[in-house]
Amino acid sequence: MSETESPTPSAEAPSAAPPSSPPSDAERAPSGERPPSGDRGYGGGDRGGDRGGNRDERPRRRPGGGGRFGRRRVCSFCVDKVVSIDYKEASRLRRYISDRGKIEPRRKTGTCAKHQRMLTLALKRARHLALLPFTAQHIQLTGIFPSR
Repeated sequence: MSETESPTPSAEAPSAAPPSSPPSDAERAPSGERPPSGDRGYGGGDRGGDRGGNRDERPRRRPGGGGRFGRRRVCSFCVDKVVSIDYKEASRLRRYISDRGKIEPRRKTGTCAKHQRMLTLALKRARHLALLPFTAQHIQLTGIFPSR
């Protein structure tokens, strides 16, 4: 070869299509069929979930709520139409204190935000007057709550 006749990539005749080009119509699967999931090159595969299908075959939810959180509780103070919570009703306030002496949260007792604030204030006042215990040690000494 001389210097003037150096082979260049553009001068060569293309012998075959590059490997990254899409397959021709003869190499493709028929239009209605898809290759099995294991033959896909991108690793998509079947993950075990049932996608699509008939909606009537899905399991139905049971009536009456339930699920992860259970039934939503209603505020007992709203049901009784309580305007103010009296700190002197220690027997009623005991329901809202845990066995460790902590104030139970709204998500557990079901009280609304307005009554939870009033309840917290009443519990603190009752504790201050020694109508309710501050700690678990006070509960053990007085025996207000039975052991669970």
